[in-house]
Amino acid sequence: MSEPVPDLRADGHTDWRAYGPLELPPILDHALGAIVEQGYHATTVRELARRVGVTVPALYYHYSNKQAILVELLLGSLASVLGRCRTAVEEAGDDPVDRFCALVECIVLFMTYRAPLAFLDTESRSLESDNRVRYVSLRDELEGLLRNAVLEGVDSGEFTIPVPVEASRAVLTMCQGIAHWYRPDGPLTPSEIADHYVTIALATVGHRPKRGEGRRAGRTRTAAR
Repeated sequence: MSEPVPDLRADGHTDWRAYGPLELPPILDHALGAIVEQGYHATTVRELARRVGVTVPALYYHYSNKQAILVELLLGSLASVLGRCRTAVEEAGDDPVDRFCALVECIVLFMTYRAPLAFLDTESRSLESDNRVRYVSLRDELEGLLRNAVLEGVDSGEFTIPVPVEASRAVLTMCQGIAHWYRPDGPLTPSEIADHYVTIALATVGHRPKRGEGRRAGRTRTAAR
């Protein structure tokens, strides 16, 4: 069976802002390309074996079926972004605004640097029931991190949004949408997109910087470089 893939692990990073090229084993790499290109149901095991250059039995040696490949990619993708988000929250410290900004930046960077993996979220509907439960559990944890940051910001008086739960969900949905349009050759870098989205997210939750404070996200990012 296949070995754990660093890019699909919660602990597969040393710096949550830093990304190298996505490195997947051939089966997962070709499966990701095929599913993004034509959808899960239109992608057959026989076609995957042909793309990889192995026989169908050889492919089954690594993954018991096509569903197992989808599970590896989808759950691995969520585990990866969750691991980075946990690190981002920990490094941000106790201030809820700093944690919120770090989370938004972290999610946006993942949606850009790992756009094909992030785009695969649309195929979560293809998961079988037990696998869907596992996936939803991880997705709920990601939503919870962002929701808690917004709720804490409201409690501290930093955020003024009257519907914090809905606002956190809107911010996450907005960030996830990046994977549908982002292109590496576009006019903005991932860091620039993240900076813009942090600004939008702060406005969404009703953050009003204190006079002379400036936007903390910019200072945090600059200090990290």
